[in-house]
This record gives sequence, structure tokens and C-alpha cells, in this order.
Amino acid sequence: MTHRIADIDAFKAAALSCPLPPAVELIGEKWAFLILRGSLNGLVHFEEFQAGLGIARNILSDRLGKLVGGGILARTPDPDDRRKVNYSLTAKGEALLPVVLALRQWGEDWGHGRQERLLVDQLSGQPIQRICVLGRDGRELSVRDLKWVSRAEADAARGVASLAANA
Repeated sequence: MTHRIADIDAFKAAALSCPLPPAVELIGEKWAFLILRGSLNGLVHFEEFQAGLGIARNILSDRLGKLVGGGILARTPDPDDRRKVNYSLTAKGEALLPVVLALRQWGEDWGHGRQERLLVDQLSGQPIQRICVLGRDGRELSVRDLKWVSRAEADAARGVASLAANA
């Protein structure tokens, strides 16, 4: 990503169709993220979220409704107790796992330090690797290694690379 924007009009045009603002609108608020973290850690009932997060009932109800409306959580009757409702992650919600992990890792590095509890791979028992941006060749990339291009430019570059690889 270059730090100097040559064409501010192109940036503004691209920003209008950027998927980041609507994503932040849906999950970018503190309680939404904490509910998402709770869901990723197995909380499913309203009472569990309230007790585990210390959140007011009205705020919890509002945020759960927004997450259900946004397709992050699904609201279903509890099969064991029809008076209760389960809030479970949808595939769209589960896809937020790397976002939550990256933010947690950033918080450990720049905020509150390393935590005592680690997330590990169930199969190996080993801690997960840090979230990072990788190139197609496996190199870890920094912001200085990146730039924005149009989809057509990226497709053309892939075509050239594919031709070179097959030559």
C-alpha cells in the first residue's frame, strides 16, 4: 500500500464501494465484538452472554438482534428447553474468527500484554500461529509490500504469471 495517493478522486470513488464501512457498522462496536467473542467461545443463551459479558439486558437484546439481522448469528429454539433461544454462529459469523484473533493478537502486542490463556489446535495441542498477511509464495508481507490495483490489472498479472509458469 503506497502512503502517497496520486489520484484522490480514484481513492474517493473506490472508498464509496469499499466493504469495510458496512462491516464496521455491523460488528465494529465493542459489545458486538464481545458477543462475537462469546459465541466463538461457546456461549449460546441470552443469560450466558449477559452473565459472561456484564452487559445490560437492553443493550444485549439490541446487539443480538443486529447480529441476527446481519446474518452473523442464527436465533433458534433451544431443543432442550423450548422457553430458551440459542444464538449460534452462522458460516458468515464463523468466518470472522481470523478478524477476532488478529485483533486479540494486536491487543496483546500493543495493549494489555500476553494473556495466560492461549488458543491451541485441538489436534496437536500446539498454539495457533499468529495471523499475518501472506503473499502467494508464503512470504509474510508488511504494508510496504502492498498496493491497490484494479481487478482487471490483477487478473492480467495472474495471466502473465500463469503463462510464465507454463513456459
